[in-house]
Amino acid sequence: MTDRWGITVPFEGVPLHDQRSLFEALPDLGYTDAWSAEANGTDAFTPLALAAVWAPSLRLGTAIVPAFTRGPATLAMSAAALAAAAPGRFALGVGTSSNVIVERWNSLPFEEPYKKVRDTVRFLREALTGRRVDAEYDTFAVRGFTLGAVPPEQPPILVAALRQGMLRLAGREGDGAIVNWLSSEDVRTVAPIVREFGADKEVVARIFAVPDTDPDTARGIGRRAVAAYLNVPVYRAFHEWLGREELGPMWKAWEEGDRKGALAAIPDPVVDDLIVHGPAEYCRERIEAYVEAGVDTPVIAPIVPPDRAPGDVVRALAPRG
Repeated sequence: MTDRWGITVPFEGVPLHDQRSLFEALPDLGYTDAWSAEANGTDAFTPLALAAVWAPSLRLGTAIVPAFTRGPATLAMSAAALAAAAPGRFALGVGTSSNVIVERWNSLPFEEPYKKVRDTVRFLREALTGRRVDAEYDTFAVRGFTLGAVPPEQPPILVAALRQGMLRLAGREGDGAIVNWLSSEDVRTVAPIVREFGADKEVVARIFAVPDTDPDTARGIGRRAVAAYLNVPVYRAFHEWLGREELGPMWKAWEEGDRKGALAAIPDPVVDDLIVHGPAEYCRERIEAYVEAGVDTPVIAPIVPPDRAPGDVVRALAPRG
């Protein structure tokens, strides 16, 4: 058993202001971590600020904050504020995000993503100490910034990583990696790359799960999620690197504009590898398999079927059952 058992917040299908009881129940259920996501729902920091008050024993993390969508100083201030609100319990996860979020939704150029994340990590390392930053990086420059509210403890900085370059960056300059959309066996490929730079480098994995749902329904939900994510260029490149050739027909149909055909082309075994589903006890065993393969902190991303309440799914996936 792992010492850590995380969950993605906030929860789908419940207004944020009504989620207090869900957050408060997490420690008693055995959850140790709450990690936020940022795409087209809530921002990464607000749910964690609420969690700092509602469930003060949880470790909190961002998985992830895009390096492109906030200015360097604003990102440093946001991270410092949360680190001060939850001293010693906050981990900052940063990453490239994707061309969809950065370019299409935020109207920003998605250029040199590796360098952007590298420069952001280097800047944050310096800025979060309270030292004056006056530096020219490859992708941006900061002139004379000094953080006015230095956190009592420096938060670890983890890098969202898919392929070798970013995985090595996560190990070399970050405190670890946040990985996403992979099977437990894929962990055996990615985790050793991060730990080339130290056995203590943390690997956090976001794991999608649909518990206590019949296989056909779960695979239908999972198939839609796979199509939505793995046709994004960065995720497609990741799975091509992993050798998941069986997704080729999906990619071809998607490129041709055949969305229905793309969904139908996703094989059941791929869905079963990437989406944890089945009875709750089996789901817990599947999540433990990620830990056995090299994950330190599994972070469950619960997918709530239309006929289920978020609280039921959270309880079903808890380590204590």
